[in-house]
Amino acid sequence: MAFRLPLLPVVVAALAAASWRPGLADPATAVGALPGLPVAGLAVGFYNESCPEVEDLVLAEMRAIVAKDWTLGPALLRFMFHDCLVRGCDASIMLRSRSDKGERDAVPSYGLRGYDEVEQIKAKVEAACPLTVSCADIIALAARDAVYLSNGPRYPVEAGRRDGKVSAKYDADNDLPPPSSNIVDLKTYFSVKGMGWKDLVVLSGSHTIGRAQCSTFASDRLYNFSGKGEQDPSLNKTYAATLREACEAGLENDTTPVEMDPISPRTFDLGYYRDVLSNTSLFLSDQALMDDRWTRAYVERMAAAESPEEFFQDYAVAMTNMGRLEVLTGDNGEIRETCAAFVR
Repeated sequence: MAFRLPLLPVVVAALAAASWRPGLADPATAVGALPGLPVAGLAVGFYNESCPEVEDLVLAEMRAIVAKDWTLGPALLRFMFHDCLVRGCDASIMLRSRSDKGERDAVPSYGLRGYDEVEQIKAKVEAACPLTVSCADIIALAARDAVYLSNGPRYPVEAGRRDGKVSAKYDADNDLPPPSSNIVDLKTYFSVKGMGWKDLVVLSGSHTIGRAQCSTFASDRLYNFSGKGEQDPSLNKTYAATLREACEAGLENDTTPVEMDPISPRTFDLGYYRDVLSNTSLFLSDQALMDDRWTRAYVERMAAAESPEEFFQDYAVAMTNMGRLEVLTGDNGEIRETCAAFVR
């Protein structure tokens, strides 16, 4: 049985720099604040000597990208999930397959955006520091800055990852399903990846920014819940009526975009948890968080919180945990000049 994660998704310590803002300690220097057990070869400030300007370069490009199209910020955050949760954080999502058998060609990669933007950032970094910074690290830094530019935390990012040479459609098809998983499958999948229920509920909070296409949720929630040709009874009826106006029934590849957090889709805040609690979240996998005592308790606490600081700290920890999945470091993998190399 393959356990899958929605589109999106250890022992931890408080992350003091999680909600960094200008005027506070630079996240690149907050080595002692990182959670969990370290991974050999990864470190905050990994490029301090070889490419000291890399974080500034990535942030500058991300500012330009988001200024042109705000939806690319959330898209690049999703991009890291697709990279790290398939074969680990190794930029294998960027590889092209001449036989259409790569991760890009998998069903869950439909609608994924960010390929050109990763290449754009990589080109700027290459001009300053040739063959030094991996595509995998650029994806992780871009995801962090996507959060920051949406008024979220600018947490410290470990670097030192190297790029993988394998990209398989099979892996992505197994690990990145439609967002219709129930809570048992979600928790089991996270456990297999070495992450826990808190990583699940915190990383699901990424849905507080961005949009999703109608085709990713309309059938499950609006028109054919459980294959019965009806609406999901757990979905708020007023919200469902609004969604029905946007999403056409029976249109299999409906690309109409809908905000995942209808109140504040551009702001990284607690809106997602309030949506889940009020039955106005978009995906079945979002609503599934209410079916477990631990994840439900976290949703309820964040929905009632006056400040997002606890969520920001937890999010920094969870992203660090995900950023350590199956990484290639040292002499493993490679540093590519361009990210979209061809594989078979």
